Amino acid sequence: MSSQPTEQDWHPSSLLAHDALDSISNAKFTAQAGTDFYDRSPMSRRYALAGVACSSIVSCCCIIAGTVIISARGPSGMIQATATDLQIEMRNLALNLIVTLCTESIGFVHGISLRSALASQSRLTFNTNLRLLTAAHGWRNPNGALLNGLMAVLLIISYTSVSLAASALYIVGLPLLVLGIALLLQIAIALAGMQTVKILTWSSSPFDLTAALVYHTQLAPASFRCMRGVSDLYIAGGSARPSDAQPSAWHAHTSIRKVVVSLWGLVVVCAGWAARPRYRGRFFFTDVQTTYALEYRVTSSKGFNAQTWILAFVNIAVIQGVLTLGLHCSELIADVIQNERQWRCATTRKGLHTATNPLKGFLTNPLGLVLFIVKPVLHWMFGIAFQATYVIDIQYHPFTVMGSYTKMGVYQIVNLCIALFIFSCVFTIIALHQPRGPQPATYGHLQTLANLVDEWSPVMWWGHKEDGIPYCHAGTSNHPLPDVKMDCVYAGTDVMSYSPISGEVPAVEKAFLN
Repeated sequence: MSSQPTEQDWHPSSLLAHDALDSISNAKFTAQAGTDFYDRSPMSRRYALAGVACSSIVSCCCIIAGTVIISARGPSGMIQATATDLQIEMRNLALNLIVTLCTESIGFVHGISLRSALASQSRLTFNTNLRLLTAAHGWRNPNGALLNGLMAVLLIISYTSVSLAASALYIVGLPLLVLGIALLLQIAIALAGMQTVKILTWSSSPFDLTAALVYHTQLAPASFRCMRGVSDLYIAGGSARPSDAQPSAWHAHTSIRKVVVSLWGLVVVCAGWAARPRYRGRFFFTDVQTTYALEYRVTSSKGFNAQTWILAFVNIAVIQGVLTLGLHCSELIADVIQNERQWRCATTRKGLHTATNPLKGFLTNPLGLVLFIVKPVLHWMFGIAFQATYVIDIQYHPFTVMGSYTKMGVYQIVNLCIALFIFSCVFTIIALHQPRGPQPATYGHLQTLANLVDEWSPVMWWGHKEDGIPYCHAGTSNHPLPDVKMDCVYAGTDVMSYSPISGEVPAVEKAFLN
């Protein structure tokens, strides 16, 4: 019997033992040769730490300002500023924008450390994850479930504090102090996570991360799957014909479906909030002739105490927290679509540039920019719809909060509902969009990228590489490649085969063991 399979009966599983050994050595050589260039992105690290430093300054300013107001006016103290209605709303919008800038900078560091922690535990599947809803193992781990849950609570408190700190002409000391503390705790958790894990690359690119994981043997490419996308992950057979269209993110990524459903849940809740029946009472819904869907008061003859402040925070945080987490989950759609958009550049004339300036990457992500702008705007609109007006005693206590008067405006809630509806429509349409062309979709799935990229270079093109019997080979190269042949079956070359299904022995290893 010949030691080499004939063209007629050749099949990936028919490799003999010594061929398998050669394949293993070739695979190792490919992994090592392909990682000399991967970008560890020190520039991203510098930008991230600069953002955290600026967030620290904002946090300290809030703590100092809140402490000064409380020291001068008492625990329920406030200061007054003269401003027009337009100036007040611009101030509130600016505060929400500052909080968004701070939390996004902190979130980038936290997301990178979480990604590295998941990779070290062999639990990283996609380049992008739901940062606050995904956790590494270990309760004391800064990237574990306990502190990730705390990060979610602190994020909600940050936006809630803005809603309470700025009311009409007043700036209230205690919510401002709470905002500073919330930002400072988020910074501490993010930096702790960064210090406790080895970060292979600071790049947000899935290609740099995949190359880093392959190089550090935390990820092994699977052979004979050069035409299999992320939706084919659990299909055992590697050979496939090219397809004219690829699955949408909705069909390829289960978490995307959950995010889209949660966004529409927000719209339904907001619509129901504005349209529900109205009743009268101390905690009452007003009649149809007024413009408020809900009003309630919390007052005290001696000013707000700890109990009333907690009640004020909880009242707003419970509602605004749903919006905050919904917008946080939307980041997954924006990042996953951007990852796929980058990958599909490999079939364009200019090719795929794996290493890019992080600032350029942010500015060229249209969906990410939209989300970055929408976040503070929607929180600002929520603040208008959920107005917390403070009660003061002008004669005896002109700068002390004696109570709060919360009004939920029907028209403002409808405006918020319309904005959420448009936002949800855009993200749903994008999530359902099917990429055109035979290039398999990855959506930032690391194993799929490792399978499809067989030749790493700073600039890559994807296309047809080799004719073969019975299978052709498609892959990447450092020069433009011809289009794949739609009437051919593709499987790939005989590098070391790793099964896509957990627990199944790779074909090459079976041949070697037998």
